[in-house]
Amino acid sequence: MATASPNPLRFAPSILAADHAALGEGLDIVGELPIQWVHLDIMDGHFVPNFSFGPQTVADLRKRNKDLFFDTHLMLDNPDKHIDAFIEAGSDLVSIHIEPDYDVDATLERIKAAGCQNGIVLNPATPAEAALPFIHKVDLILIMSVWPGFGGQSFIEDTLPKMGLLHEWRETRGLDFRLEVDGGIDLKTAPLCREQGVDTFVAGTAFFKSPDRPAFVQAIEQA
Repeated sequence: MATASPNPLRFAPSILAADHAALGEGLDIVGELPIQWVHLDIMDGHFVPNFSFGPQTVADLRKRNKDLFFDTHLMLDNPDKHIDAFIEAGSDLVSIHIEPDYDVDATLERIKAAGCQNGIVLNPATPAEAALPFIHKVDLILIMSVWPGFGGQSFIEDTLPKMGLLHEWRETRGLDFRLEVDGGIDLKTAPLCREQGVDTFVAGTAFFKSPDRPAFVQAIEQA
């Protein structure tokens, strides 16, 4: 079992799993619970086979709730061309995938220069080693435990060793980036990730479909 994370545990419900005809109401559900973060999945239909919403929706959600920490995950072919719009819309953290062909390092620096926290994202097949060039420059590393694009997928257990390795590097290098997981997170899989040093959990379908959301949140945070 990995040692404890240097960060307090956070749960970030994915608003993508809420009713898209009433995203504001979905945000209200999150805001009424003792939750500090909300996860915003931005998809372009190219990098991932689905569309979600753009910066205007993020801005409108921000007007509805000024207190929640907006954890914005860009699943885009060219995130470097869109980070400014999402930062201006009210994102507190913007995470970008390292798989597309663009200047990841410069994009991370631009996010920080704009006064926003930054993060990188690794798809299930992307090895932990791909994060090494950026590990000292990020506030968060997000491990996808499903292939991004659609909610309700099954957790890929092969991603667990990657989480543990990143946590080990965090410890040995004296770093304090958050280690986040997204995909198939529920009351069974969250403890497995926690054992690997994960401190930030994203769940969409399991959270919004839970018959007792407060109990679900409490259980995740005690994983």
